[in-house]
Amino acid sequence: MSGRLILLRHGQSHGNVERRLDTRPPGADLTDLGREQARDFAMARSRTPGLLVHSIARRAAQTAAEIATQLRLSAEEFGGIHEVQAGELENRNDEDAIAEFNAIYQRWHQGELAVPMPGGESASDVLDRYLPVITDLRLRYLDDHAWSEDIVVVSHGAAIRLVAATLAGVESSFVLDHHLANVESVVLSPITDGRWSCVQWGALSPPFYPEPDVHPVEDALESIDPMG
Repeated sequence: MSGRLILLRHGQSHGNVERRLDTRPPGADLTDLGREQARDFAMARSRTPGLLVHSIARRAAQTAAEIATQLRLSAEEFGGIHEVQAGELENRNDEDAIAEFNAIYQRWHQGELAVPMPGGESASDVLDRYLPVITDLRLRYLDDHAWSEDIVVVSHGAAIRLVAATLAGVESSFVLDHHLANVESVVLSPITDGRWSCVQWGALSPPFYPEPDVHPVEDALESIDPMG
């Protein structure tokens, strides 16, 4: 099993520029920079992916389309792998909304999976729709010893971090302290007994040590892109 799963955050969107909690599909378009970021990702590949899929959100589809054009691939849309649904916080960019989203997200990584976003999803809801897609991709492709290529899944920052932490057991304080910039990825390698190993998180390689002093809410409020 030499193929890997590359969970790729989409390129910069207009929602990102406006610091909006843009989670409900179809959502905002990519900026010109976002399209350029996607093309740069494609051109940096040392090997062409065997499969390229994306969520139902417009920004993910557009990111995948730019990659597909560069690499002469087709891209497939999959349900279930869209962003954490923010409910009543949707499209807000005020400090109270950003703080509430990230405070609940922190609670998820501390084990409170049943706590929902106000009028939105809980961590359990996200995992229940997202993990079956990943399991299916693994069973159909990565667990096949004849398959040796990577699978690129164009998705969304908060969802990717939650799913990767769950699948590969990445320590929660590390996850909370390491957002994903646009077109950064988490790379998972399948190992025995259905388990996964996280072999890359953004620009970082393992081991992923616990962070002794994390402040995800304060960090999000200060960030130019609180959704990563």
